[in-house]
Amino acid sequence: MVRTMSLLRALIGTARLVRHAPRLTAALPPDDDVLLDVPDERLAPALVAAALADPEPAAKLLATTREAAEWENRDRYVARLATFAYSRDEWLSHWLAATPRDPDALLVKAQLAVRRAWESPARAERLRELGPLIDAASEAAPRDPVPWRLALDHARGTHAGHSVFEALWEQAVRRSPHHYGCHVAALKYLSAQWYGSHRECFDFAEQAAEDALPGSLIQALPARAAFAELLVGHGHPHEDRIDAAADRAIALSADYPDGDPWPAEVRNVLVYVLLRRRRWDEALEEFRRVGAYATSFPWTLVGEDPLARFLAARDAARLEVARTTPLRGAGQGRAGRGGPRDHYA
Repeated sequence: MVRTMSLLRALIGTARLVRHAPRLTAALPPDDDVLLDVPDERLAPALVAAALADPEPAAKLLATTREAAEWENRDRYVARLATFAYSRDEWLSHWLAATPRDPDALLVKAQLAVRRAWESPARAERLRELGPLIDAASEAAPRDPVPWRLALDHARGTHAGHSVFEALWEQAVRRSPHHYGCHVAALKYLSAQWYGSHRECFDFAEQAAEDALPGSLIQALPARAAFAELLVGHGHPHEDRIDAAADRAIALSADYPDGDPWPAEVRNVLVYVLLRRRRWDEALEEFRRVGAYATSFPWTLVGEDPLARFLAARDAARLEVARTTPLRGAGQGRAGRGGPRDHYA
């Protein structure tokens, strides 16, 4: 009887896959259309020019963000330009040679140096040497919070104590109280993997989300705290907070258009959390909202090929939803929330 029931369940599951999988697949971009870390329409020309060793478009772009106080865009563009310069830095060298005190060039230089130091076996020592470089970037643009995001990352890597961290955090929020990048940097410092705990991480993220402006990505900061806890394995003591964080991030995601590149990373983090909680239908809906915009984070932390991990996760959600959707209906509801043993990585 047990064997018969197991066979029957397997047959029903297969029938559901055959019936529903094509419909669910059609709602998602084809695998070949999904790209990793796609630059927006402002950044793309700067990267093309940088590939030709021309720094002028990048310089104009960052100057615009600084003068208009577009701090969120500025942070993203600096990080992406530094990533490009990691392997092709001729354009940055030309820029610095022509205008060595340019605040935007100094900021990209500091971001690049911090990244390289983080990858060094002698990370703490290398990072300590970069203090003057970060100071120069902050002094060159006193209103800019982005150097203070770098300073917070620097503090984490150099094992700075909580008093140092709090002083840097005060400087960051003085310049921009709702800067997403600085909040993420602070959250990392407070995580259990570094100098805090899962409880501290959630406390900080939830309070920041409560204080955030409407539509701010900071409203999804608790999902980053949930990801940090889920990443360390099994036995999660804050399951209710993890699910509440996912609910809050879902609400934020719904405020943005489908396929919008701006919340793409938040949505990528959210689908990871939903998959780990076995909330298959909601995960698939978020994959639909993500569209073709896969992001390196969080997938670089769970596999060597982030795009392949993204596609595998999307396929897992699609197949699970197809397998659990009744044969006589295509309506979707929550597939359920998992317990501590749930795992997707």
